[in-house]
Amino acid sequence: MSTETQNPGGPLDDEKPEPETGAITTVARPRPGGGPFGGGGMPAEKSKNFGTSAKRLVGRLRPEAFKIVWVFVLSIVSVVFTVLGPKILGQGTTLIFEGVISKSLPKGATQQQIIDGLRAKGEDSQADLLSGMHLTPGVGIDFGTLSTVLFWVLALYCLSSIFGWLQALVLNVVTQRTIYRLREDVETKINRLPLSYFDRMPRGELLSRVTNDIDNISQTLQQTMSQLLNSLLSVIGVLVMMFVVSPLLAAISLVTIPLTVLITALIAKRSQPLFVAQWKHTGELNAQIEEGFTGHSLVKVFGRQREVQEVFDRKNEELFKASFGAQFVSGIIMPAMMFVGNLVYVVIAVVGGLQVANGSMRLGDVQAFIQYSRQFTQPLTQLGSMANLLQSGVASAERVFELLDAEEQSEDPATPAVPAEKKGRLAFEDVTFSYSPEKPLIEGLNLSVEPGQTVAIVGPTGAGKTTLVNLMMRFYELNSGRITLDGVDIATMSRDGLRSRMGMVLQDTWLFGGTIRDNIAYGRPDATEDEIMDAAKATYVDRFVHTLPDGYDTVLDDEASNVSAGEKQLLTIARAFLARPSVLILDEATSSVDTRTEVLVQHAMKALRSDRTSFVIAHRLSTIRDADLILVMENGTIVEQGNHGELLAAEGAYFRLYNAQFAGPVTEGY
Repeated sequence: MSTETQNPGGPLDDEKPEPETGAITTVARPRPGGGPFGGGGMPAEKSKNFGTSAKRLVGRLRPEAFKIVWVFVLSIVSVVFTVLGPKILGQGTTLIFEGVISKSLPKGATQQQIIDGLRAKGEDSQADLLSGMHLTPGVGIDFGTLSTVLFWVLALYCLSSIFGWLQALVLNVVTQRTIYRLREDVETKINRLPLSYFDRMPRGELLSRVTNDIDNISQTLQQTMSQLLNSLLSVIGVLVMMFVVSPLLAAISLVTIPLTVLITALIAKRSQPLFVAQWKHTGELNAQIEEGFTGHSLVKVFGRQREVQEVFDRKNEELFKASFGAQFVSGIIMPAMMFVGNLVYVVIAVVGGLQVANGSMRLGDVQAFIQYSRQFTQPLTQLGSMANLLQSGVASAERVFELLDAEEQSEDPATPAVPAEKKGRLAFEDVTFSYSPEKPLIEGLNLSVEPGQTVAIVGPTGAGKTTLVNLMMRFYELNSGRITLDGVDIATMSRDGLRSRMGMVLQDTWLFGGTIRDNIAYGRPDATEDEIMDAAKATYVDRFVHTLPDGYDTVLDDEASNVSAGEKQLLTIARAFLARPSVLILDEATSSVDTRTEVLVQHAMKALRSDRTSFVIAHRLSTIRDADLILVMENGTIVEQGNHGELLAAEGAYFRLYNAQFAGPVTEGY
């Protein structure tokens, strides 16, 4: 495609667009009015619908359903092995304790005889303690049985770790593939959004949604899915084992659940709006930094460092307050959960000790239950601590979903029309267009341009010159009327098909990181080396390239700072030359070129324009004297048209514009 891949305006002539259907090429400039010196922070947004957004985020995992089933299976197996460990380990503790007690008892007597003797002496508490044990008087610890118990405990924990690792591996695949598809969807969406969306959205804010917010979603899914699943399964598994060991102590532990739910709900309700504000202010700060860095030279020239710093400090302070508030409020959850867990732990220790003393529980079972109580409260604490991460991730998801839900440009026709010839004949038939209904711009425009003609468009700022070009490229859709290319309505053509027949060179150059050869070949990737060289020579790029150390293999950085502004513009012109379009659009394309080079480029363009339609937007009227047709626009209307001599002789709007440039100060209105 021959179109220069940059935002052509939308609009450049001081018009203020409103939401509408249109089209884009690729990168958009920052929103007008949001430059390095302006743009106050907006009030923090209220919390969006957390449940709906969370459900939608989980819904994006649906393509990985089979793997998620395996995650569940592996998690269940891992948790089962984990919760069985304390029960078996408690048996080992019981073996040691009862072995020590048995060793101290007289050999030859039975356990019941010893208990009856203690009761006869009035030592009922000791008798109750011994009655809850399985003793062999005079025999010490059974190390054989103890070794078997310890072996099974070790085996269970090892198997639990292995299955936990496998679960984490599969879950990582699920998460990364989900984020991969999300990034693909965002990229596809961006290419389907109308140009008006980028007029409203600051570039830094958009970049923040595409990078920071998606990375935050990835981190949230990776951490919360694993912990959430393991925590829920652990709570269920531990709760079952607790009832197996002691229903009374299990009932006491259940008090933790309603307290946990209540505390988490109360805190989350207050922290969610703060997380939404945190990521909103992150996007605003990124937008301000990006704009400030982009216009860094301008900031220095006008000595506005202090104002830029003040804007940065204000937005940084807003981000600090939102982030601090979100983390502080949500950070209360874990200490609160730990406090509740410790209270329950104390109650369990006291009641369990009393049950061992009266012989209703064995010591190993109490030890196992204490471990279970810790395992029970720990997942609940983790669930509470995950609340801040989950809220942060859902807040980011809401911002990404807003981008995915944005209104798209209209669909291309199912069967797009293709002009039978490639001449470049353009016609505007009763065209009406405005960026907002209350502010008419172009009304009832009629214009016919024949192949090979060079049409210059002049007029004061805001007259609609660039808008006219944007309509030709279908960056915006018409309100009424139609534009035809070689007899075919451009609305019936695909956008790619239309733009492949047009070449556009803008005042704002766009070059990417790569060699000079690659940047020229961007106009037609399948061009041969000879064709690239011919285009470079025709546009006088060849003249300065040979002064560079690596010639055409010179690598341009992202800002193309290793070539001058005029050389950048020559490269973009060479790119359009290489594409050989049927319609060539030059929007102040030689504004950064020196006078001598401009004359040479004008001669080259004259050769290129042979049998092709050319539109030239120019403020320097001296550059369009030889145009076949000059259109003078005011307020979206063509007020005069003709060649240079005819318009001067008419002594109308063009005459005043021309004299204003060469005879002194600009007159009012121009």
